[in-house]
Amino acid sequence: MLPKYWIDFIKKYNLIGSYIEIPEEIDLSELGTEMEIMTEKMCLEEAEDAYPGLIVIKDGYVPIGSCQIGSGDPYFINKNDGENGPLYRIYHDSVFEDGYNKDEAIDKVLDNYSKILNYIQA
Repeated sequence: MLPKYWIDFIKKYNLIGSYIEIPEEIDLSELGTEMEIMTEKMCLEEAEDAYPGLIVIKDGYVPIGSCQIGSGDPYFINKNDGENGPLYRIYHDSVFEDGYNKDEAIDKVLDNYSKILNYIQA
């Protein structure tokens, strides 16, 4: 399910379990981001057993990060964007069994997911 380029990226930089904090002024959605990079197993569970993953995976969105501030909104990359594509936040309360409105449900956080390397917290 996870693209090889993402697996290679997280292994190269040992990112599984890393805590990422992106300030509001950097986060393109202007909300600020606090997320943890998920294991492959966690990504699979989010995609197959939970919303929004169950629905958005059909459009190429792959879960890669879990929210650490309590909103429950997971973070995704999209296979269709290819290597170094954007990082997205998908609002779980805007995705339903019968679908979702992309403009309401999805926000771009970074225009290139590799920029998370600048925001790893020790």
